[in-house]
Amino acid sequence: MFAAGRENFCLMDLQLPISMTSLPRPIRYGDKVLLVGSCFTEHIGGALGDWKFETLQNPNGILFDPASVASGLGSYISPERYGAEDLFFANDLWQSWKHHGIFSGVDRDAVLQAINASQQRAHAFLQEADWLIVTLGSSFSYRLVEDGRPVANCHRMPQQLFR
Repeated sequence: MFAAGRENFCLMDLQLPISMTSLPRPIRYGDKVLLVGSCFTEHIGGALGDWKFETLQNPNGILFDPASVASGLGSYISPERYGAEDLFFANDLWQSWKHHGIFSGVDRDAVLQAINASQQRAHAFLQEADWLIVTLGSSFSYRLVEDGRPVANCHRMPQQLFR
């Protein structure tokens, strides 16, 4: 497979060099920071919170793919109000395809109340936010077979429901 001569051996670059410039203005105390996306958002937001920054993280819960993050951000800009038709019942829980399992519950009205309260909080916070930090966990987006809607969380449902 490899030629005997060293001159034919190709070295691979196993690191991607990234050069980053400093922000024109760093995040400062008193700034409001909205964080949306993957579980890495939880780590960044937790550290910022520990350092007493004013943050709001993952109003829909952890979201991994770009379609779900974009959908969530859109729903904060023009605050979406969720109704019973936006939930489904499976595995003895009311759940939302647009939300992480932390919003799932046995009481449909309580689930809707938690989702809508989070939406309102996100809308109000975004109006005054100085920073938006987005982390993506995946470039893959799963969609419901029945209508092509993107799903933020599969909620342990059978894989044949998704493409």
